[in-house]
Amino acid sequence: MASGYILGISAFYHDSAACLLDDEGIVAAAQEERFTRLKGDERFPGNAARYCLEAGGIAAGDLDAVVFYEKPLLKFERLLETYLDIAPRGFGSFRRAGPLWMKERLFVERDIREGLSGYGGKLLYTEHHESHAASAYYPSPFDEAAVLTIDGVGEWATATIGVGRGAELELLEELRFPDSLGLLYSAFTYHAGFKVNSGEYKLMGLAPFGRPRYVDRIYSHLLDALDDGSFRLDQRYFDYRGGLRMTNRRFDQLFDGPPRKPEAPITQREMDLASSVQVVCEDMVLAMARHAHRRTGLSNLCMAGGVALNAVANGRLAREGPFSEVWVQPAAGDAGGALGAAYVARHKYFGTPRPAPTGDSMRAALLGPEFGADAIRDALDASGARYEEVRGTTPADSAAAMIAEGQVVGWFHGRMEFGPRALGARSILADARDPDMQSRINQKIKFREGFRPFAPSVLSERATEYFEMTGDAPYMTFVYPVAEARRRTPGETGLDGLPRVHEVRSDIPAVTHLDHSARVQTVSRRENPDFHEVIASFNRLTGCPVVVNTSFNVRGEPIVCTPRDAFACFARTRLDALVIGPFIVRRAGQDEASLAAAAPGTGAMGLD
Repeated sequence: MASGYILGISAFYHDSAACLLDDEGIVAAAQEERFTRLKGDERFPGNAARYCLEAGGIAAGDLDAVVFYEKPLLKFERLLETYLDIAPRGFGSFRRAGPLWMKERLFVERDIREGLSGYGGKLLYTEHHESHAASAYYPSPFDEAAVLTIDGVGEWATATIGVGRGAELELLEELRFPDSLGLLYSAFTYHAGFKVNSGEYKLMGLAPFGRPRYVDRIYSHLLDALDDGSFRLDQRYFDYRGGLRMTNRRFDQLFDGPPRKPEAPITQREMDLASSVQVVCEDMVLAMARHAHRRTGLSNLCMAGGVALNAVANGRLAREGPFSEVWVQPAAGDAGGALGAAYVARHKYFGTPRPAPTGDSMRAALLGPEFGADAIRDALDASGARYEEVRGTTPADSAAAMIAEGQVVGWFHGRMEFGPRALGARSILADARDPDMQSRINQKIKFREGFRPFAPSVLSERATEYFEMTGDAPYMTFVYPVAEARRRTPGETGLDGLPRVHEVRSDIPAVTHLDHSARVQTVSRRENPDFHEVIASFNRLTGCPVVVNTSFNVRGEPIVCTPRDAFACFARTRLDALVIGPFIVRRAGQDEASLAAAAPGTGAMGLD
């Protein structure tokens, strides 16, 4: 049975998104934050949905179904039962959350139909982890696979194990709230002074600076783990069930003090906390995966859910785990739930067969809006930008030449990425060989913590020369060791703690983390030809097939979507140049008034 057009929707918690499928596969997918410029925007993804419909050349009335990525009534049941179970302690939290649920989140159907201009067709619902599992399995390159999903919490489930074969997907086991690996990791994120649901990346990046001296305390007091990867969390140390914080005073006492205040200096304690919970996270992911392997007997594994974005754990699973192949959905968080929900409807509700995969069907995650030369020119003109058109060469060659000269370049080309990573369409690029580049980009481009590592993008055909890995890793979902031959041992620098970020640990120091690791993106000519050409051109100039690739945004903002966004980000940073479609915008010669107008309130950040 043909399924026609299906629109998947995720919303009302964080990272809302929309995805359109047709009978051929994924037409378009995007997060709402990219259009509203509100990071993690949780509201109904009206802009993202309109984009998806426009990309498909259809109206809402042409849809065969709209699918929401979870079941709100089941989620409300969990919230209500939790509050009743701990009453009266959680009354303050319930007083805040209850009216919101009654007013908005229990009326999802109304919001969807209104948001889609009075859509009157089928409206379906999947369970949260079913959406995650579908987003992991159906676009994967496997015709059968075990499926593992791990996150904070959906309705009740916090982790599931399933199996996919052909068009069939079945969830076999689940771990239920309040026992949650995602919430445990978020509790430490909160305690280290970072924002829950967005600061987990920072905690992962901080971990190599610390010592795992709290691991025994975590296992002795917080987590009772079993061999099958299931566990119980001692709720006496947490406050997320009914309070407005992740942890409480008992947690403070156990881990030597209260939570770090945001923006306060990071101490050795926060580094050690990060290191410790990262070790525990990796151990538990491995335990769950081994149980999934025993339960299913399959050699391939697909993963999704927020914890599946822990690339360090994924790298360890790929190296030490029982599976021959591991594939992680690049939009593994809640945004990817929109994609999974649409797939559930396609194969479960409509019964559409799944074609035999010839590779993954995510199309390099390049599923968002794109802009032609005329639209880019109009945006640059409207912004008062001074630019030149590339002539006699290609934008890729121009970008590569500037990178080889030590410049930091904004690269805006083709369809925007779906998911949290910039994969060569909305990227900031630089020379990975420059030992000062990491600090330069963190301080003057991204305006973020100096310890944050950057990812290398490497030609797929040269990846094993620089990293200890096999196969491809196109989505930055795995951390691998830098190849032994590329490493350097820092001499006596006298540095300790975070300043150790300045130590040179390889011949690509800008992308080599403290433990000689890197979150790798392999770039193939077939899947990502334009970005491949940038790196290939850089390689021809320098002999190095690796560049720094970080997302085209500044701290606290989403990745840029439109040409106007790109110039505004260029204006508020110290990017040397912006290569946008067939045009180059150079820092030198720009009108300061135009820069200030494009980035109001920043004055181009007033940086030197």
